Amino acid sequence: MKGTAERPRLVVFRSNRGITAQLVDDLSGKTVAAASWLALKQSFKGDKSEQATEVGKLLATSAKQAGVQSCVFDRAGYLYHGRVKALADGAREGGLQF
Repeated sequence: MKGTAERPRLVVFRSNRGITAQLVDDLSGKTVAAASWLALKQSFKGDKSEQATEVGKLLATSAKQAGVQSCVFDRAGYLYHGRVKALADGAREGGLQF
């Protein structure tokens, strides 16, 4: 699975404490947009699934600023369940298509 400038690859990384996502253009080797649970407001209260949804929305807004509207979803071996699914749903809510 490779991302291009028109459709970058959405890479997900999840840890015990949070979740991060980035849009990568594999042809040029650059990160187009990124979002992390560390970028959420300190006043955010919620469980890890709600955190992942907010990170997905944040990624979608930074992708719009970068001029990206669609991407290829790379779940990096994680099951499409729980936080990974919540991040994907949040990115779709924000307007990202994949």
